[in-house]
Amino acid sequence: MSKGNELKALLKRPGILSAPGVHDAITAKLARKAGFEAGYVSGSGTVTSILAQPDVGLITLPEMAMHVRHISEATPVPLIVDADTGHGSVLNVMRCVREFERAGAAAMHIEDQEFPKRCGHLDGKTIVPLDEMVGKIRAAVGAKTDKDFQIIARTDARAVEGMDAAITRAKAYVKAGANIIFPEALRNEEEFRTFAKALNVPLLANMTEFGKTPYYTTKQFESWGYKIVIFPVSALRIANKAVLDFFIALRQQGTQRDFEPKMLTRKELYELIDYAEYEKRQDTYAPKESK
Repeated sequence: MSKGNELKALLKRPGILSAPGVHDAITAKLARKAGFEAGYVSGSGTVTSILAQPDVGLITLPEMAMHVRHISEATPVPLIVDADTGHGSVLNVMRCVREFERAGAAAMHIEDQEFPKRCGHLDGKTIVPLDEMVGKIRAAVGAKTDKDFQIIARTDARAVEGMDAAITRAKAYVKAGANIIFPEALRNEEEFRTFAKALNVPLLANMTEFGKTPYYTTKQFESWGYKIVIFPVSALRIANKAVLDFFIALRQQGTQRDFEPKMLTRKELYELIDYAEYEKRQDTYAPKESK
């Protein structure tokens, strides 16, 4: 079963699928340990974690694909990958599909913003003409080697052209072959409900912090007709705040002792990264000489 097929199977089950942002391989392992069945590899989370730069289209496709490969090798759960605007023209979009398939992803989403893109919850976004985005979706569908690899179309039109235009675009994206629709930066329950009533395909909601969307629970999204909720950079924000607090205390106190209860123990960390299994492999294929 391919990763795309696994994701399709999860979406056919009753209930909603939560996909936390996993900005690196160890975070993906932690998400699985916590019981999550899918993960989301955010463009913002990736460029922040590996380049410490903003989400303005700076991450390249090879960098993103390598990052996805590392994460997919660390966890068996299906990954949804942020492909931004497709990294270029329709030909670049086609390469995106092939690279992310090879990297072990289950799905990717492309958005209808102009390049350079902006974070979906910031003001000042601009979007490409409808025909251009339709062409990208058709190209993505045509590039699949795994028929079950999921193409997700994200529309940022709500903030630029309004709800009616966003729904019109979403319907055109479905007609072009998109498997899932991602309406970005909706602002209230009514908008989420209106969008769900207008579409007859799985819908993805983005529950990010500090954005245009108020805090809603996965159960609320489910009741409004959504099948996936992503939490793109929540873990990244939490992890970096914790590290900053630790560094400040370490600088002031000169010891990490007070933070030990907040750490993974050596045993817990080694279990998470399967340390014993690697030692077993070493002994199997390169046994130490007996004395």
